[in-house]
Amino acid sequence: MENDFERNPSPEEAAASLRGLAADRQALADGVHVPKTLLAALGGVAAWWVAGAAVANPGENYAPPSSGWLALVAALVTFHLIRRETGISFRKMGLRAGLVTVAIIALCLILFSISLGLVSFGARWAVVLTSLSAFGIVSWLAGVAFRSALDQLRQ
Repeated sequence: MENDFERNPSPEEAAASLRGLAADRQALADGVHVPKTLLAALGGVAAWWVAGAAVANPGENYAPPSSGWLALVAALVTFHLIRRETGISFRKMGLRAGLVTVAIIALCLILFSISLGLVSFGARWAVVLTSLSAFGIVSWLAGVAFRSALDQLRQ
């Protein structure tokens, strides 16, 4: 692309250039596919973290499971893989995708708390249900956030 600093473009030329850039942005957003396996990997990380409550001993001497740090590292690696595959930066996802991300974190904390409650009542087997819920809901919400980021890219 060349620059012509010697003359100012006419309004029609400027409008045509802007339409061309908008078309390029649209084509770029349309060319990005939703990485379903990586979004499912985020759901798997969430399920793994929620399932960590099954090995915890809630009560007076509660110590959080150390697998939480490994789950954080796995989530960050998955985010990096999504960015490398699609080119979408998570810092510029937009407000709606950011809100969905906050909802994902809140949901995982709620499901982890519910799982700890189930374990404290002796129902360790029921953590399977909260873990499966975490997998399904986080995978779906991650897709919502990704599509929202694509919409932000189109604009």
